[in-house]
Amino acid sequence: MNKKHKNHWQHENWPEHWSGKPAGLFVWFAFVFGTLAVLLLGMSGALIYLLITAVSESKYSTFPFFLSACGSILLIPLLLRFIGGRAFAGVGTVAQVMAAADKVAEGDFTVRVLEKEGRHGRRRGRFARLARSFNQMTAALQQADEQRRNLTADVAHELRTPLHIIQGNLEGILDGVYEPTPAHIQATLEETHLLARLVDDLHTLAQAEAGQLSLHLAPVDVTELLADVQTSFSGQAETKGVKLTVSFDGKPAELTMNGDAGRLDQVLGNLAANALRHTPPGGGVTLHAARQNGMVQIVVQDTGEGIPEADLTFVFDRFWRGDRARTRADGSGGGLGLAIVKQLVVAHHGRVAVSSTPGQGTTFTLSFPAAS
Repeated sequence: MNKKHKNHWQHENWPEHWSGKPAGLFVWFAFVFGTLAVLLLGMSGALIYLLITAVSESKYSTFPFFLSACGSILLIPLLLRFIGGRAFAGVGTVAQVMAAADKVAEGDFTVRVLEKEGRHGRRRGRFARLARSFNQMTAALQQADEQRRNLTADVAHELRTPLHIIQGNLEGILDGVYEPTPAHIQATLEETHLLARLVDDLHTLAQAEAGQLSLHLAPVDVTELLADVQTSFSGQAETKGVKLTVSFDGKPAELTMNGDAGRLDQVLGNLAANALRHTPPGGGVTLHAARQNGMVQIVVQDTGEGIPEADLTFVFDRFWRGDRARTRADGSGGGLGLAIVKQLVVAHHGRVAVSSTPGQGTTFTLSFPAAS
């Protein structure tokens, strides 16, 4: 094993209170199997003696029985060694798992158990599966712990800015620095709206990830859904000088799915707003729907700045922004829009994919099961 992997458990880095556990387990197994061996050998000897005594009194030769007795005496130790070897083979793994479990209970989720390889490099047996399952569990716990820490830090960061602005405005008014004009009051009110939206987004995201989001399912006409999005964002697109186009292939009956119309409108609204935000004047944003292989497919495509390939795997993460210099003042949002999009799509048993070419644009593709 490579010594660089410090989180793999070996004899020299077991916890101090576990230093004698492997030896103790080995002694226990040895005692149990030793006792069984003595009992089996004694019983076998007694049986062989009775058998030879009985045969010696008969008219048949005792030589074949003598050979059988000798064979039994040799076979029993081999059988015991085979059984004991299979049992002792997992003592080290069990000891490592027990030691690692103590570290996990102390909050160390980086601990791993060495997965011993069998013949031809393949990991077999119950103890190998035990080690593999334990490592998968600790890896999942480590990832969940890291996500929790990151979420806490991100939420604190996102709440800090609007709270500081609200606090500064109110203190300025109380100290006489600012006049309580409608402009200052309106600025403070807008920050409270941002806070409320952030809290609502976090609540929606938490419910969706926990599978507790309430959906009011009903047949949804995707063509009407796209028309609503076009109506909602046409003014914003016109102001920015971006052409907003909606199209679809097929009849409305073919583009019907079971879903929550409000949540689906939220999904497309987040994608459309994101596309308009990153598309320069003179560009275009297209929403297109079609039916393919029993699925209703919705494509949101823009001709904006695009996303670098290295960032594509992070676009659905909480609080991710392609340009870290952007803030909400730039209209970049709170960084939860795409994370909510993914969770809402998954809640509808759908899939979402993203592709992008820097300088040419980005395409989001949503696929939902079509209504029968």
